[in-house]
Amino acid sequence: MVNGRNVTGRGKTRRSFLAATGIGATTAFAGCLGEDNGDGGGNGGADEGTIRMRTSESTTAAYAANEGIAAVINEHSDDLFVEAQTSPGTEANLGALNNEEAEMVYIQNWSAREVAEGQGVFGDLDFEMAQIFHFYDLPWFFCSANEDLSNVSDIDGHSVSPTPEGSGTAPALEQALGHATDSYDRISIGFGEQGSAMNEGRLDVGVATYMNFGLVPGWTQEMMGSVDLRVLGADDVLDEWEDDDQLLIQSFDGDELEDAAYTPDEVHCPTFAYNFISRADLDYDTVYNFLETMHEHRSELEDYSAVLARLEEEDFWVENMYDDVPFHAAAADFYEELGLWHDDFERHDEP
Repeated sequence: MVNGRNVTGRGKTRRSFLAATGIGATTAFAGCLGEDNGDGGGNGGADEGTIRMRTSESTTAAYAANEGIAAVINEHSDDLFVEAQTSPGTEANLGALNNEEAEMVYIQNWSAREVAEGQGVFGDLDFEMAQIFHFYDLPWFFCSANEDLSNVSDIDGHSVSPTPEGSGTAPALEQALGHATDSYDRISIGFGEQGSAMNEGRLDVGVATYMNFGLVPGWTQEMMGSVDLRVLGADDVLDEWEDDDQLLIQSFDGDELEDAAYTPDEVHCPTFAYNFISRADLDYDTVYNFLETMHEHRSELEDYSAVLARLEEEDFWVENMYDDVPFHAAAADFYEELGLWHDDFERHDEP
């Protein structure tokens, strides 16, 4: 469901045509958001040139990073106004696009597949989804304080919390566990409570993440500080994981987790690729101006959040994009001009 490949390629895009003929492509926008109705969605209709961007809850790194993007765009653009907004999660984000209560939202590859296949509640969406840019990656690994556990396949009969029940991450991690065993005690422990639960014998196996393959979240650091945390290997289920087209499996060097008591040489992770999407009919110039401004000032993004550091790398903008989800026409043109377009990528028609 995720296409992570890049090649260079250029074509004559609408934007380059307009520039060559001297026709201005930027529309002047004005206005700001109406009064918030309390659900993070403003008054249900944004003024022209406003981009309401939704990620997750206010305490998350995703929301803080989104605030950084908004700050950079608003500082450097006279044509756009970006507002970072909170959200309960992916399902709510798709609902906001469906109801035109937001212009850009983030989702992850698991949900993108469900949308593309029209599964469950996602079968009733009345808009076409378009990709804008890659936001970050969230790899998850299984871990334990139990010295008798070394691999994911060792969890038979043990208590496991593959993120709390109700988490958008849980279905994929439960599926990954299903390749190793169908005999474990599924319990639900909050992220920050896993260390104490392990110390008290209430939890045998938990999960942790290594954000963007470079950042250890505070709650993961606390868990490593409270128990002798062992990262479980996955070599024994790796083939099954990689053959499962619903899972995105990536890895990193175990030595990078310096505070863990034990890590395998290579830590293999079910990974979530978080990308910003929009409706395919979002105004062309709004999307192009957004990307152009953020790209031009990408070196400033890390000042607001370490999560945004990798956006200084141009290739990262189109890394781990979703299969079967075309790019917004303006995003496609923008990436073609940067030489980042790949032949496997799809482009929506111009709105």
